[in-house]
Amino acid sequence: MTHTGSTEAAARTGDTVTGTSPTDLPRTGDAAIGSSHADLLTAVREAAAEVLGTTPDAIVAGTDLRAEYGIDSLELMSIGAHLERALNVQISAEDLVRAETVGQAVELLAQRKADRT
Repeated sequence: MTHTGSTEAAARTGDTVTGTSPTDLPRTGDAAIGSSHADLLTAVREAAAEVLGTTPDAIVAGTDLRAEYGIDSLELMSIGAHLERALNVQISAEDLVRAETVGQAVELLAQRKADRT
């Protein structure tokens, strides 16, 4: 795992990590990402891995990004921004903070997608 914490956060401008643009993430959009929990879990794992500098395989539903990776609020907001673009949903900062695990974030996203239909 190569999470660099505040050094990586300091390298960000907006929600863009130096050397990585939001377009480097898989641009899946609603057509490709369904509302299934498996699809949403994949999207969350990929967004978190990109921001944290790890692989999606290192992140599972039970992963607590704060406890296991020391994620800060800027990194959390960056993950949220990636997910909002990829899934075309709005996620409040309060919701992001309340989700303690990746699985809880997936539940939140499933609810947001269901609310849109």
